[in-house]
Amino acid sequence: MKQLLATLFILILSFNVFAGIDTETDENGVILAGHDAVAYFTENKPVLGMAEITALYQGAIYRFSSAQNRDLFNANPAKYAPAYGGYCSTGTSFGKKFEVNGKAFKIVDGQLYVNKDETVHEYWLKDVAGNIVKADDFWPEIKDVPAGDL
Repeated sequence: MKQLLATLFILILSFNVFAGIDTETDENGVILAGHDAVAYFTENKPVLGMAEITALYQGAIYRFSSAQNRDLFNANPAKYAPAYGGYCSTGTSFGKKFEVNGKAFKIVDGQLYVNKDETVHEYWLKDVAGNIVKADDFWPEIKDVPAGDL
């Protein structure tokens, strides 16, 4: 009985650690539509990760194409995690949260930005700096609001 209570306590505590951190994940808790966060930086392209090679950060499951990429991520997850919890950067610039396909991305000043899809990404690229400023302004207001409530 004591072990059961201890386990429940740890589970409750772990849920509270992630409270208030909203990330764009699928129904399985996977972020970036399963793409390797480190590969965006090291290969400059979207690379699907494997379900067997993962890490957990801010309540989201990150998949990696190699154990080396997972280890790089674990050494400094904030360096590789996408802006705006992995939500579409263009949507965030309008105060909205949209899912992403993991294929439309750009790294700006060492920060990963992802977009809903390639068409939306083309729009975002027309004014990257301006869109980042707008998204940065909206993010504090919407970061803890469920996407469906925006």
